[in-house]
Amino acid sequence: MILELDSIDVVYDHVIQVLKGVSLQVPRRGIVALLGGNGAGKSTTLKAISTLLQFERGEVTKGSILFDGVRVEHSTPDELVRRGCVHVMEGRRCFEHLTVEENLLTGAFTRKEGSSVIADDLELVYGYFPDLKLSRHSLAGYVSGGIQQMCAIGRGLMARPRLMLLDEPSISLAPRVVEEVFEIVQKLNHEQGVSILIAEQNINIALKYASYGYVLENGRVVLDGEANELRNNEDIREFYLGIAGEHRKSFHNVKSYRRRKRWLA
Repeated sequence: MILELDSIDVVYDHVIQVLKGVSLQVPRRGIVALLGGNGAGKSTTLKAISTLLQFERGEVTKGSILFDGVRVEHSTPDELVRRGCVHVMEGRRCFEHLTVEENLLTGAFTRKEGSSVIADDLELVYGYFPDLKLSRHSLAGYVSGGIQQMCAIGRGLMARPRLMLLDEPSISLAPRVVEEVFEIVQKLNHEQGVSILIAEQNINIALKYASYGYVLENGRVVLDGEANELRNNEDIREFYLGIAGEHRKSFHNVKSYRRRKRWLA
């Protein structure tokens, strides 16, 4: 396994507990989905892994995080990037005043290779994201959301990651662009061997490309399994996809319906 979380708790401001005993694994060269609604704890889990919690007054108070067999919960974000773990945050976070190409080059700031090697990797990114090459001289703040998302992933790729953490890559994108982004992510996984952990509310698209998934509810892992198994789970289909089984009445559109999910009973 390239990543292992063992029963981690996360607390903000020494008071607010957000994650409670979260455990998960990401195999080498695998794609794993971290699923759940808004506020379930997906982004916090990724920030715990990348150690960005320290900048939001959060900390891992219990459990361990192993990246490539080494405990990293007390590392710094730049140390994690140098080790090969890159976090592509929700909302893309491009430098709006820089061009697309300048944004991509910032992803290589931890690397010590010469400019020719960096230039080769830039062309590799353009090979996966041809739209970025067409927009390379445009200011990142003026390109479409799809181009910005590709730019954020491409910037992460410039760090030569072994593990990429993607936080809500589908958010605010048109369905066609979402499909395109996920196709490229899958291609990166297959061709470059990058292991990927995707935090997503869009369960349908995430389970289409991931091989395994974990469902978060209120900061806990309540369900996990193979992607096909989760996609066919009746509770997942009803609560997250709005699809009821053949002999099961759907209450998805009834506001007064409050049946508890079986895993929270």
